[in-house]
Amino acid sequence: MGIYDDIKNFNKQFEYDPVIENAKKLALSKVKGFVVAGMGGSHLAADLIRVWRPDFPLVTWNDYGLPPLPHAELKKRLVIAVSYSGNTEETISVFLEAKKKRIPVAAVASGGKLIRLAQKSKTPYVEMPDLHVQPRLATGLMLKAILKLVGERSALAEAGELAKTLRPVRYEHAGRDLAKRLHGSVPIIYSSVRNAPIAQNWKIKFNETGKIPAFWNVVPEMNHNELTGFSAGGGSAFGGDVHSEIRKLSKRFHFIFLKDRDDNRQIMKRMNVMERLLRERGFKIEVVLLHDHDRPFLKIFQALTLADWTAYYTAKMYNVDPERVPMVEEFKNLIR
Repeated sequence: MGIYDDIKNFNKQFEYDPVIENAKKLALSKVKGFVVAGMGGSHLAADLIRVWRPDFPLVTWNDYGLPPLPHAELKKRLVIAVSYSGNTEETISVFLEAKKKRIPVAAVASGGKLIRLAQKSKTPYVEMPDLHVQPRLATGLMLKAILKLVGERSALAEAGELAKTLRPVRYEHAGRDLAKRLHGSVPIIYSSVRNAPIAQNWKIKFNETGKIPAFWNVVPEMNHNELTGFSAGGGSAFGGDVHSEIRKLSKRFHFIFLKDRDDNRQIMKRMNVMERLLRERGFKIEVVLLHDHDRPFLKIFQALTLADWTAYYTAKMYNVDPERVPMVEEFKNLIR
């Protein structure tokens, strides 16, 4: 199957029933929180758990070694090393350092060195099926694996319902139409702080699937700095038109607002005012409404499925391969 079918059949990933090997060593009753370590697509699922429940005691880590927390604090957390391939060097370094420092650790991968290390050391692990997809398109598998390891049975059941309730094909036409409107532009995605992982996911999909630059930020922080960078259309705040060279810098930007009625009322007000100001200055705006507020995982993955289709058709319009990431592979070869 190609990436088109991977997107079309994405909901089937939620049929997956994870199994924890060496589960007796997990000792969740002694755990007070979690660290999920992974790079690229392999930490996206953990970020989305914080959208589902912002107060969940989980931090993500996308670097070598362990996060800079006191040793006593790390001892109370379960470190979950996630690598879809099982061969990500940063994530393997997390696993090895956790073992060396006797920090509770578990692994999630579809195979590779990480699973072999977990098997050899009799460490708890979940071995996911290898669907031969890019990690950014394996979020469903990784979400369920992580939820299993953190003991969230109700969330695991809610995620499992997406196998039936999420219908990726419903968003294909909307994604293709959005890609057409965005063609020739650089997307900038804005969201609330809570929905920041969704905005970042949109950006990543444009980068990896669409092969275009894209950027993201959150409201209200960007209102205090980044907003000033888009004064290209002039306006009363600047007493007239700004210099034409500045207009040239920003004329290619196309904004995508991820609006969520569950967000703080002031956030919604800020987004509406931003939309008006940017339109007045000649910028193009897209608004994506996040729906199904009583089913958080459905809301999340509806938005991300739309992003997948938009990025896919973006790649098609630029005649680039939407699946492979050759520059990332070239980079990995150069640092070996």
